[in-house]
Parts: sequence; C-alpha cells; structure tokens
Amino acid sequence: MEMRMSERALTWVEVDLDAIRQNVRVLRAHLGDGIHLAAVVKANAYGHGAPAVAQAALAAGAEHLAVVSVQEGVELRQAGLTAPIVILGYTPEWEAETVVENGLAPTVTRPEVVLALSQAAVTRGTRVRVHIKVDTGLHRFGAEPREALALRDLIASLPGIELEGLSTHFASADEADKTFTREQFALYQQIAHQMPEVRLRHAANSSAVLDLPETALTMVRIGIALYGLYPSLDVSRDVPLRPALSLKSRLARLHGLETGDPVSYGCTWRAQRPSRVGLVPCGYAHGLRRALSNTGMMLVRGRRVPIRGRICMDQCVVDVTDVPEAELHDEVVIIGRQRDGEITADEVATQVGTISYEILTGIPPRVPRVYLQDGAQMEPPGI
Repeated sequence: MEMRMSERALTWVEVDLDAIRQNVRVLRAHLGDGIHLAAVVKANAYGHGAPAVAQAALAAGAEHLAVVSVQEGVELRQAGLTAPIVILGYTPEWEAETVVENGLAPTVTRPEVVLALSQAAVTRGTRVRVHIKVDTGLHRFGAEPREALALRDLIASLPGIELEGLSTHFASADEADKTFTREQFALYQQIAHQMPEVRLRHAANSSAVLDLPETALTMVRIGIALYGLYPSLDVSRDVPLRPALSLKSRLARLHGLETGDPVSYGCTWRAQRPSRVGLVPCGYAHGLRRALSNTGMMLVRGRRVPIRGRICMDQCVVDVTDVPEAELHDEVVIIGRQRDGEITADEVATQVGTISYEILTGIPPRVPRVYLQDGAQMEPPGI
C-alpha cells in the first residue's frame, strides 16, 4: 500500500483547507452582503501553498484573488485558476504583454505602465482591467492623490484599458489607536468621490475588516485572517478564526545523556540531570528560527518539550525526559495542535521578536505541503 506524504516525510506542513473555507465563511458573514472578498494569496499564500488555498477560498465564497507580482499571478493561471486576479504590487511596463495574456488586473501608479498596458491590450484585441492605488499616508507604493486623478483621466482616454478599482493601504489599522487609519480613510474617500465610475473600491485589510467594518466599501483584501490568525493583539477577536497551518516533524533518534553532557554546536546546553533527548530533523533551513535555540518548545505526545542546544541548519534536539513513553518516529508538532497541547505561530513569533506573518512565510518550499480536506489528505493542484 502506497504511503501518504505525511507518512513518508520527516518534516512537513499540514494545511487544513476546511479551516480556510471556514475563515472565509465567517468573515463573509461578518461583512454582510454586497461586498467582494479578495483572498490575498501572495508569498505562496503566506507559506500555505497558493493554488490549493486559492481554490478553497473561492469555493467558500471569495470572488477575487490578490497577489503581489505578475509572476505570482501567472503561476495561479498555470495551476488552472480562472478567477479575477489583482496584482497588488508594482508592475513595470515590460510586463504588460504578460499581464494582458494572462488576464491579470494590475495596480498602476505610473502613466508609462498605463500606456504599455493599453498598447498590449489593443495588439491582442482585448481589454485589460486596472486598479489605481492612492498613497494616503503609508508612503510606500502608490500614487499621490493628484497623480491618481491624472491616471484616471489618462485611462479614460485610451483604448483597450478599463479602470476597475481604486485602492489604498492602511499603515496602522492593527493598532489600538485608529486615528491615523481614519485620517487615511477620509483622504481615500475624497479621491474616491471624484471617481464615481470605479466599481471596486478597496481599502480594508484584515485588521480593518475586524475593527472598522465601515471601511469595507465594495471590496476587502483578506490576508492573515484568511489563514486563521489575527493581525495583532490589539485587533478584535469577535470573529472566530481557525489556524490552517501546522508544522510537523518526527523523532529520528532517541538517546540518553549523563549529567554534564553537552548538546549541539558550541555546547551551549549541558544536561543538568540524566536525560533523554530526541533528534528532530527540522532546522533553520526548514523555517525553524535559530533564535529559538534553548528557548523554544515543541509538542511530543501532547506535552511541551524544550529545544536543547543550538538549532542547526537541518535538525535540532528536544528534551523528552519528561515524556518517557516517547518512541522513535513519534510525531513532533512545532506549530499547531497535538492532543491537548498547542503552539501557535503567534507564540513562536513573540519568542523571536517578530510577527506571525514572517514565521509562516519563512517556511521554504523544501518543506512539503500536505493538504487536508474533509479530514482526509488530498492531492494539491499542480502548477
């Protein structure tokens, strides 16, 4: 009988597509009718795997997908996804033909890109939909308000191109003080009122959807909340979200230590008592941050076990002295639930001084993704 990926792999990610669908449903219920939901699947769907997550989100009621680059949009098209795809990041003019060929909707902030897209669409005998992003205070990617209005006029004057959306991005919607977010939204609304023809108006990210539903307009962009995590401790938990990702490994060796025996590079930890330790074939090249050396925890048989010594590129060591029943090849949970125990991405992020986004997106492609649907493992869509 052929073994499943989760049975063959030493270290793997499990993605619960039922959780993705449930998160879309509860967020849509929170938003109410008439608002389009764009599932943000950039950065390989925050490390979860873009094609499979995109399919699950669309099946649960998302109408659009959002990525950051032309390449990410093309990869979704190659995976067979036909839903509208908005490119949130910068698109240079030399990507115009690829954008038009793949039916993507880029965000534009420069007239040169608008002209290139119009020409590419006319050449192919089609139309390209675009979004304008207005910079309301983040001062990152976007057009100044006067530039946004000039772009609107340029688009209206050209063949083969249609203004579909107007967006902005909030700088601090995940903080308790929403003053600056409201200021940004007011400025956005001033620009939007001068573009009544725009169909998709989107400013709200996950934080704004959860805390400021009045910013939802006609479309929202759901990123971290899609994956079952809250943007920060200051954001409301009233909408029940379910984490979709687990990072797992196995015990690859079990052996005893005498008092004083060191573990791993630099001998930074020595046994304070006769101990039993387990080798876990997961290291910083799997996304396990080296800063967790001697401080991080994992789960074995539902109980927390500490990481001992330095985390290496491909492996680390945990102390299973207090889990005497642990056996070779037992499952080890690095992020996720096991029996009554849980280690969240937020907990790991706090330990290393970062955010859950970085922890999730830092799990590289070398770690195989296993997808669960209706409680059973499924084959992911290919690229």
